[in-house]
Amino acid sequence: MKAALASSLAYRPKLLVLDEPFTGLDPLVREEFIEGLVECAQETTILISSHDLTEIESVVTHIGFLDRGRLQFSQSMTSLSERFREVEVTLDEPVALPQGLPMHWLRVETSPSVVRFVDSRFERDRTIEEVHRLFGGQVRVATTAMSLREIFVTLARASRKAA
Repeated sequence: MKAALASSLAYRPKLLVLDEPFTGLDPLVREEFIEGLVECAQETTILISSHDLTEIESVVTHIGFLDRGRLQFSQSMTSLSERFREVEVTLDEPVALPQGLPMHWLRVETSPSVVRFVDSRFERDRTIEEVHRLFGGQVRVATTAMSLREIFVTLARASRKAA
């Protein structure tokens, strides 16, 4: 793999396409391979197609999400991480789930006094305002950042449910 990488980068390509480049590599070789990519390809755009989301999350700058052969979005890893949050709303008393939940609330789960969902357009103030509008003022809202893998699984499940 290292030899293939070195020979492909010798020509200083503008674009390098790698399909599942980490498959079958042990952790040390993976780390060396990633370091080699970053070090040797300063002027090269690297497109990585991979199901190993945990591995690529630490090295990518931009993410594209393909669903059924269509590009659903392409954005920086930073903005993707900022716009997805797991949200947990704790209510003081049991409340039925109201109608008209925002479409960008994904994977909504409820128990008598807790509502959990993924906000795919998270903006702290707006999200809290929406929660208060739907559930009233006596709620506690906790948010948690999501990994790339968690974001992907949420989007894939929402897409499957919509189909």
